[in-house]
Amino acid sequence: MTSKDAYDLIIIGSGPGGYVAAVRASQLGMKTACIEKEARLGGVCLNVGCIPSKALLDSSEYYHLAREQLAGHGIKTGKVGLDLPVMMSRKEQVVEDLTTNVRRLLEGHNIDIIHGHATVTSPSTVRVKEGRRKPVEIRGTRILLATGSEPVEVPGLPFDGSRILDSTQVLALTKVPRTLGVVGGGYIGLELGSVWSRLGAEVTVVEMLPKIATTLDGQVGRKLERLLKKQGLRFHLNTKVADAKVGARSVKVKLEGPKGGESITLEQLLVAVGRRPLTRGLGLEELGVDTDPMTGSIRVDGAYQTSVPGIYAIGDLVPGPMLAHKASAEGIAAVESMAGHAGEVNYDTIPSVVYTWPEVASVGLTEDQVKAQNVPYCKGTYPFLGAGRARCMGETDGLVKVLAHGKTDRVLGIHIIGPRAADMIAECVLAMEFGASSEDIARTVHGHPTFSEALQEAAMAIRKCAIYSS
Repeated sequence: MTSKDAYDLIIIGSGPGGYVAAVRASQLGMKTACIEKEARLGGVCLNVGCIPSKALLDSSEYYHLAREQLAGHGIKTGKVGLDLPVMMSRKEQVVEDLTTNVRRLLEGHNIDIIHGHATVTSPSTVRVKEGRRKPVEIRGTRILLATGSEPVEVPGLPFDGSRILDSTQVLALTKVPRTLGVVGGGYIGLELGSVWSRLGAEVTVVEMLPKIATTLDGQVGRKLERLLKKQGLRFHLNTKVADAKVGARSVKVKLEGPKGGESITLEQLLVAVGRRPLTRGLGLEELGVDTDPMTGSIRVDGAYQTSVPGIYAIGDLVPGPMLAHKASAEGIAAVESMAGHAGEVNYDTIPSVVYTWPEVASVGLTEDQVKAQNVPYCKGTYPFLGAGRARCMGETDGLVKVLAHGKTDRVLGIHIIGPRAADMIAECVLAMEFGASSEDIARTVHGHPTFSEALQEAAMAIRKCAIYSS
């Protein structure tokens, strides 16, 4: 085994947590190495997650617009056809461009990029094995784990890449399935189900809980379900998959729900019931790194250090929502803490987005959470139907909902379902970071006509609530 010069920081994983942490470490004067087992940098998000799925969501939305909505704008397109290979090629080019940019970013900050499978052998050493090459030992003052997560496999539904698919495999289909089942009504299942529904598949979502997207505000979640049904998605709620038999051209799925058992035959089945921390092969058990036996997540302290001094973890490996922007924020905070700065992440203001159409975005507490905590509150809502910009674009589905403290008027949560919700939520996050009141938002001048006026109107609607009463 050969060895390399020591580093101030060794990062395992080059996803949004790892590469952002590496850049920040370099800016703070740390000699940094970033280890990635795959040929392309960027991790799950850039290669097989956030980016390719959003590329397909956008392409499929354009296809849907051309087929269903452009005529209403006076645009004649003739017969609209689908060239799936071109769509997939575009998706791959988007991924290639962004992963190349990550490599340039790291190289521009003098970060050593090392390819291979990493195993932590001590709090200061990492063994890296690439193919048949002799393993290399890398020494470092600190080690940061940022290896992300992987899809959860359901017993009885093993991924085969043909009939039963995970979220990575469904992004690379060579033809549109006639019928597609989706096990799991969370944001991954809904987004990917939307892609193939727009492209012509009959999509059936099976969710064992009584509602889809359970982390959403209840009112917003119900609205999303109604709109997705209107788009053609079918839902089996309070239902679980009891059995699946794979045939040569289909998969027969037995369901158990409120009305008893039934069977449906599908061309393909996507299993999207969640993800789990990807820690296999890292050597954590041998080192005694403390993990949660139920979830597999790594326990860390306020500085993201594990139970073994010198070893840190961020992103999908640690508790909390598995979101790329959370991982990036934690990467920066962890590195700044290592450098003696006040690195911190405000978990109360991490936005979440569901990239269906309409989009859903939220930050802060839901109305159910506010009620459960017995917090006095006021609510203001405003439909996009009343927003001039939404009417001009023909995108009037959805609403904005603002929750504010009943006595102080401080914003507790904001929930948006509608056009460009993913972009609108940034203003809401900033407002909550600065402890804004609903009146602050209401009195802020918003451009006209814009979608963001709906946020201002929702904040204004809170004036109807006696927020200053005792």
